[in-house]
Amino acid sequence: MSNSLSPVAYDGKIEGNVIFTQVDAAINWMRSNSLWPMPMGLACCAIELMAASSSRFDISRFGAEVMRFSPRQSDVMIVAGTVTYKMALAVKRIWDQMPEPKWCIAMGACASSGGMYRSYAVLQGIDHLIPVDVYISGCPPRPEALLDGLMRLQKKIMTEHALVDQKKELLESL
Repeated sequence: MSNSLSPVAYDGKIEGNVIFTQVDAAINWMRSNSLWPMPMGLACCAIELMAASSSRFDISRFGAEVMRFSPRQSDVMIVAGTVTYKMALAVKRIWDQMPEPKWCIAMGACASSGGMYRSYAVLQGIDHLIPVDVYISGCPPRPEALLDGLMRLQKKIMTEHALVDQKKELLESL
């Protein structure tokens, strides 16, 4: 078995146009094309996050137009802005309430590394608190950069093993 997942195998000569695929590839395709972001807008990057969901940039092309403000309905957290220590506990609590599988995007210099705020009150990168899958640079990053980050996250999701890594309890019970 090869390490790369082939998403679809198609043979047009077969009557009825049958498509063969792997379960991992089908699940990852569905997950990557229906991301429901939890916008964690903490500073000026949140303005660019809101702009990315406007009609000019059309975030809905990537299946991420449904911004959910409930962590139980989200699968990707977009941390946009400066994370202070006072806000860090709330971010961690919301992250813990999100169901698996979940991903995180650190949007901007402040979320990635603390930015220009080398202070006792500012967390020097959200990756000290929760795992980050995609970093987006900039201060603040343009909406196009966020869309590029979503595409990078989609590529990462497509390489995951959906059943083996995320459904261990189910496989052990079989």
